[in-house]
Order: sequence, then structure tokens, then C-alpha cells
Amino acid sequence: MTSNANLQQRRVAAVPRGVGNAYAIFAESAKGAEITDVEGKRHIDFAGGIAVMNTGHGHPKIIKAVKDQLDKFSHTCFQVNPYESYIRLAERLNKLAPGNTPKKTIFLTTGAEAVENAVKIARSYTKRSGIIAFSGAFHGRTLMGMALTGKVAPYKTGFGPFPSDVFHVPFPDPALNDGGAQSLKILETLFKADIGPDNVAAIIIEPVQGEGGFNVVPFEFMRSLRDICTKHGIMFIVDEIQTGFARTGKMFAHEHSGIEADMITVAKSLAGGFPLSGVIGNAEIMDGPAAGGLGGTYGGSPIGCAAANAVLDVMEEEKLVERANIIGKLMTDRLNDMKKRNSFGNRISGIRGLGAMVACDVVKSDGSPDAELTKAITQKAGENGLILLSCGVYANTLRFLMPLVAEEKLIHEGFDILEKTIAQAIEGSAKVA
Repeated sequence: MTSNANLQQRRVAAVPRGVGNAYAIFAESAKGAEITDVEGKRHIDFAGGIAVMNTGHGHPKIIKAVKDQLDKFSHTCFQVNPYESYIRLAERLNKLAPGNTPKKTIFLTTGAEAVENAVKIARSYTKRSGIIAFSGAFHGRTLMGMALTGKVAPYKTGFGPFPSDVFHVPFPDPALNDGGAQSLKILETLFKADIGPDNVAAIIIEPVQGEGGFNVVPFEFMRSLRDICTKHGIMFIVDEIQTGFARTGKMFAHEHSGIEADMITVAKSLAGGFPLSGVIGNAEIMDGPAAGGLGGTYGGSPIGCAAANAVLDVMEEEKLVERANIIGKLMTDRLNDMKKRNSFGNRISGIRGLGAMVACDVVKSDGSPDAELTKAITQKAGENGLILLSCGVYANTLRFLMPLVAEEKLIHEGFDILEKTIAQAIEGSAKVA
């Protein structure tokens, strides 16, 4: 019988170490919010393929749409022979994107590719070069994506030099509770000290930081950035790659702040597990590059477009936007209850989230980040049948991204496992010490 251990040995021998794995647990099948490994063990999925499976594993409507498309054709390249599903999906996203400005959409393959193209479009339209991002941000693993990313290890280590004219501003500090006022002051200083606003093509931000620790951008800060961009002719790019498609209790997370972005980068849950990304933007801005300046051989594949159109149907029919808010409250209630009832309650801090994008921090008794215990918790969770991810600048954040189709009974079962797991991990770390 094929085992996880055997496959891990083969994986180490055949795949570069730079491709990390959260677990040496190899999937054999998956359905809804559960994964079965090659040894037949069931695992509750609190990771969702890193926010890709909002509609769950193997949704029958999405699988049918993909099978139907495969019976027709798998690839023509949209730039050679276009197809209706690409256009229909673009039309739907143009309508769903916040704001009344006419929109256009281009489809690509990966989130990083979407970010790259948003930067290209911004530079083409403005005829400027500067891009401003934020500390703790994650925008991909391409050279431009890494330049924009505001976390060194492991994403930037050993890969420089990076593209020039990229600048970082500190992400609003929740401890200050100032609505991002300090970050705005630093941005104004940046305009005076490093790059004038008339040389900035775009500001890019995640409305809830993903790898940075599930930090929610203050809504008033988003509105201030929108005003600054409008004042100076800067393109405002909102990276919704992890936050989009119902995850935060809105179709797009920046809807919470009531602003309209110039461009939105999307990927992950757009196509329910099939590779597809995109940039949705102001039609005039999107038409900035000349014909042939944008594209890619596999961009907007017919398989991905078929899946994505089905995803949008499922989200509407099963009311997954509303479902995200229900799941989010369930998660925060369980975490707060867990913190109150257990002796390890002081080791859990900063419970936060927006909709079903929820996280908490693991800390030492003195309140400082505890990356070692966080790693122990995630590893022990895997042993106990729970797929759980960490993140954060200090690697001490537990993040919860279960599929939005998960039943409440299953979510409670997952949190029962988590509660047991934390106690076991703390006990194990005490023995080692």
C-alpha cells in the first residue's frame, strides 16, 4: 500500500526543497470540507487549499461544468481563437465589481500573474513607474511579486535583486487604534523624501492581509488611500486574491469600506480549484496597454472559465456570502470560548477576522509571539486529523479558511480537535523544555 512516508521519501528525492509542504499528508480524495489521505485517514480541511476552495472540494455543479467543457475543447488560446465563456465570465465580474464605473476584465493563470499585469496596466496608463505596497503584504513569488511583498523570510531570502521603484509603507498598527493615521503620515513623508506622488503609478493593498497575519485594513484607511490616489492620479489596486469571492462576508472584501478600486486582482476561489486569475478594472484604465501588450498562452483557459462561471452560480444559489458571516461568527465564538475555558487561554491572543477569514495569535506567557508553539500546534493538528495553516510576520498566527460549504457540525468537530491539539502541543513543549 502507498503510504505517506513512502511518498514523502519520493517527494524529497524528486522535488526541490524550495517547494515547502505544510504536511507530509498526501491527498487521495476530497469532498466538501474533508480530505482523505492515501492511507485512508480522514482530515477536516480548515485550509481550503489556501482559500481556493470556498465552494468546497468536488462540488458537483463545478465538476459537471468542467466535464462538459472537456467534451468540447480544452485549449485554443484566447488570443488565437476566443470563446464565449471567457466573455461571459468577464461580463459577470464587471457587474459584480464594486462601483458604477464601467469595467473590463482580463483573465490569466496565477495570482502573481494578475498582480504583474495590474502593475503593467497601471504603468502603461499613468506613464509613471513607482509602486507603493505595505509591510506584511504578500503579492506573489515572481520578481515583481516578491518586490511588492512586505515579508522577507521565506519569500525574498536569496532571490534579489528585485525590480526598482517599489516602496513600502508600514501597515496600520492595530495596537495604535488610530485608523491608520500613522501610516498616512509615513506615506506623506515618503512622497516628500523618496518619490513624488506624480511619479507613483499605483498603490496596492490587501483589504485583509493574508500571509501577513489576517490583519484587517481599517475601513477609514482604505477610504483615505482612495482619496489620495484620486487626488494624485495614482491607480488604486486592491489585491483580493485571498479575500475575494465571499470569504469575508462580501463578494469582495473592499466592499466593507465602501470604496471603488481602479483595479482588483483576483484568483484562488475564482475557479474552485482550477487555475484562473484575473484583473478587473476601470474600462478606460484597462484599455491603456496597446493590443498585444497583455495576454498569455494559458490565460483564461476554457476549463478555468467554465469552472468559474459555475462557481459564481453556486455562490449565488447557496448564498455563500451570507454563509461566510455565519461561519465567521461560529469561529470567533468558539475561539473566545476556548480562550475563556482553558488554562492555556493566555496563550491565545488577538482573535480577529472579517466574515469567514478568521485568525488568532499564539503567544508566550509574556505576550510575545510564539512561533515554535504555533508550528507545534499545526503539526499536531495534522496528526489529529485537522488541516490547519499558520501565517504572520512573526509566524505565530493560526488562520482558518475552511470551505464555506462546511456544515456547522463539521466545523465544531474541527474546533474540538483544535482545542485538544493546543493542550497537547503546550504539554509537549513543556516536556522538551
